[in-house]
Amino acid sequence: MYFFQNIRFSNNSKAIFNSDFRDREEKLLKLKSIKLTEPLSEKTRPKSLDDIKGQDDGIKALRSALCSKNPRHVIIYGPPGVGKTAAARLILEEAKLMYSSPFGKFSKFVEIDATTLRFDERSIADPLIGSVHDPIYQGAGIYGNAGIPQPKEGAVTKAHGGILFIDEIGELHPVQMNKLLKVLEDRKVFFSSSYYSEENKAIPRFIHDIFKNGMPADFRLVGATTRKPEEIPPALRSRCTEIFFKSLDHNNIEIIVSDAFKKTGYKFEKDTEKLIADYATNGREAVNIVENAVSIAEIERRSYVSSKDIEWIAETSHKIKNTINKIKETSEKGIVNGLAVTNNGNGTVLGIEISAEISSNGEGSLITTGIAENETIKNYTGTISKKSNILSSIENVITCFENFTGISLKAYNIHINFTGGTVADGPSAGIAMYCGLYSAVFNIPIPTDMIFTGEISIKGNILPVGGVFEKLKAGFEAGAKTAFIPFDNFQSSLEKIDININPVKNISELTKYVFEPNMPNIYSDKAV
Repeated sequence: MYFFQNIRFSNNSKAIFNSDFRDREEKLLKLKSIKLTEPLSEKTRPKSLDDIKGQDDGIKALRSALCSKNPRHVIIYGPPGVGKTAAARLILEEAKLMYSSPFGKFSKFVEIDATTLRFDERSIADPLIGSVHDPIYQGAGIYGNAGIPQPKEGAVTKAHGGILFIDEIGELHPVQMNKLLKVLEDRKVFFSSSYYSEENKAIPRFIHDIFKNGMPADFRLVGATTRKPEEIPPALRSRCTEIFFKSLDHNNIEIIVSDAFKKTGYKFEKDTEKLIADYATNGREAVNIVENAVSIAEIERRSYVSSKDIEWIAETSHKIKNTINKIKETSEKGIVNGLAVTNNGNGTVLGIEISAEISSNGEGSLITTGIAENETIKNYTGTISKKSNILSSIENVITCFENFTGISLKAYNIHINFTGGTVADGPSAGIAMYCGLYSAVFNIPIPTDMIFTGEISIKGNILPVGGVFEKLKAGFEAGAKTAFIPFDNFQSSLEKIDININPVKNISELTKYVFEPNMPNIYSDKAV
């Protein structure tokens, strides 16, 4: 009787399980049958490297790093929505077809996001490196019941023979970063477990092999980040080739918008592409605006998208128009055009106004507006708060001016103002401020088609700065014809920009080129 009851219970359990399995399978099939329309962002995703706009130099550098006989680890810096992930994925496919490349048809592109990675300090779970499931955590199962530790592969092993792409690698936890660096060195992952014993013959041979020789993890790392290089750990940077993707300019975004409209099948009014490019800062944002505009037209049963649709989207989304700062047409004393790089990596023209008037009581003052007076520097170890570089640069400009002209500015009321709404920071406006101060003191207007970038030392040397190409490009688009840059920043690639470039080494050269044609007596009444 006991055995008959057990058999009946077993049969009933099987029937219940089979019924549950069928229900779950039917539910899964039903879920698979439900599909929404393909979003426009999927339709416009680059299918070839030619579809990635504005990144010719970045793609060339990435090809060099990944398509060679000895591919290297890479970090790609750049703002979001400019093609970092797509470029890495497409270049792997290109490398697979190259005879000399170690990547083959089985090479995988494994993509993970560092911002969502979670791990357990006891190594119970680690989706990046891998982990060991000890019997106590396995529950019922072949290995758990037998008391056998079970190694579980992580992303580094899944990417073996291919590319591991870590998005926002700068957000990776320091513990995982250190583990990753070890894997990059060893090209394999080593595990440990208190439940593992070399003498335990019940443990399968392949698990013995993993614990003794490690789990394979020979891949090439491609990390993408929106952070600055100094915010990435030096230990990782030293192992990688660093590549920079640029922000998309107005023309590139217009091309992306045009391609997106073609894929929707909707027509658009004249200048609609330009208007979208005025509001979008990257390709992803531009495609989202197009998709919103098409939805509005569809709801209102129109076959076209109007400019009013774009303006309504911009207004309701609180988008700010990306205007190009145009230089003034008339020259005035104390007005000068500086250059800067914005947070998204684009260049921009900085309008600088400087007033220098002799104080009636002989006691001068210094007022600065439109600048960041304090700055917070972030690096991989933390943050440091200090007086801003531009405030220090203003002090350098005043000291340098007094040293080279012999004029004390203690009796002057000086006001330095940066216009345009861009909060200025960094030392690269040094020579622009020097020229503006010189212009204000000696009453010599500076031609409006001149632009300036370069750091200034108290000894009058002009020091190199960053982002010169982007700055000159912005200056050209703003209407500038002549640019003054540090001598050490000059390189042949800058000649692609149709602008007269003057590399200068020191203040003497700068004042000679800018002011000498109209130079008054340095000891005029104004300068006493």
